[in-house]
Amino acid sequence: MRLAYLAPLAALTAAIALPAIADHHEEPQLPGVADVSRVTAGTYVTDPAHTIVGWTVNHFGFNDYFGLFGDAEGTLAIDPANPTAAEVEISIPITSLAVVSEGLRDHLLRPAKDGGDPDFFGPNPGMAVFRSTSVTMGNTPTEAMITGNLTMNGHTNPVVIAAEFTGAGANPMSKAETIGFEGRATILRSQFGIDYALPVVSDEVVLDISAAFEKQ
Repeated sequence: MRLAYLAPLAALTAAIALPAIADHHEEPQLPGVADVSRVTAGTYVTDPAHTIVGWTVNHFGFNDYFGLFGDAEGTLAIDPANPTAAEVEISIPITSLAVVSEGLRDHLLRPAKDGGDPDFFGPNPGMAVFRSTSVTMGNTPTEAMITGNLTMNGHTNPVVIAAEFTGAGANPMSKAETIGFEGRATILRSQFGIDYALPVVSDEVVLDISAAFEKQ
């Protein structure tokens, strides 16, 4: 009889406790939200530790190979009331090159042989620098086409980045107002004086950009 009496009480206790447990495990609110109304006008600088440029080439027609550049530094001047007037300049150290094969990394930064040109960048490459020249808004407030010039390996050529705004908010670590973007562009490496192993290693290089900017 006592067990029969306790069973309904246990069920009632569980019913009360379950919502509390569920509330305790709710997903926390992320600091950054893809809400353009959070963006305030001003000048922002890159967060180098969280800004990366990925690159992808096709290798012999068998598969794609990819690597990364990091430690990018630069500025973004933006006014959400006039986004087409935004200006961005980013410098990327080629020496930050990261690939999973140490042998390939050595080759990409290898000195020239017999007084010729290096196969790729050589041991003392300069910065790759992108400077925007215009911004055209896309179909939504979070999309834009950023046109500019990329200087790399002693050559300058126009590049268009398909960019998407991905988040804005206060960085919980630095407390700085932060905005994030992702972008994609395609270049021909031969236009930058890098023609080793063409065409079996593709001339076309896809660049994938993930950038965080903190307000000054």
